[in-house]
Amino acid sequence: MASQLKRSRPALTSRLEDVLALNPDIVVEAASQEAVREHAKRILERSDLVVLSVGALMEEQTLRELLDVVRRSGRRIYVPAGAVGGLDVLKAYSQVGVSRLKLVTRKPAKSLGAEVQGPTVVFRGRASEAVKAYPKSLNVAATLSLAAGVEAEVEVVADPSLGRNVHEVVAESPVGSVRVVLENVPSPENPKTSYLAALSAVRVLKEICSAEGGLVIL
Repeated sequence: MASQLKRSRPALTSRLEDVLALNPDIVVEAASQEAVREHAKRILERSDLVVLSVGALMEEQTLRELLDVVRRSGRRIYVPAGAVGGLDVLKAYSQVGVSRLKLVTRKPAKSLGAEVQGPTVVFRGRASEAVKAYPKSLNVAATLSLAAGVEAEVEVVADPSLGRNVHEVVAESPVGSVRVVLENVPSPENPKTSYLAALSAVRVLKEICSAEGGLVIL
């Protein structure tokens, strides 16, 4: 696949029909949760799908419908790590159960649309609520929840002094505990998300392309 990509010329279109007409091996979604709900089933009938707007998968009906499609079509849904780390540990913990999963996200106040004078908690709740309140900023909450098999507790802090997006993940299980902190540079094009999220999607594509041989670290 990698050699074919190097020789190909990209086709620009705003219509999903045009994309599917090209018979792609894989489609990368980087649009919105609504786009996942509206188009993912059609895509998965024809190709694999990388989902960046992972918050859409927190809706039980949406996830169930997409999994039904992939069981029939034999396709795959890929969820990149995005702007967080520690997913390998969470997936391992999920085999024996995760007793606690918490995400504390601190972002520049402007990127959250908050006018505050100092660090201010603007949200406390569950991951399924967080991805609705901040659909472009908290997809990491969904990614963590899916990896761990339990819904994360989420706290969002708007801080006008910050220049980076900070994610602190705490998880506990019968076999151990983990705390991971990431301080990510915001994306220049979209400060609501981290540059790391885009790099994560690229990494997934590279691993898919090299799946037939070589070293793949999971």
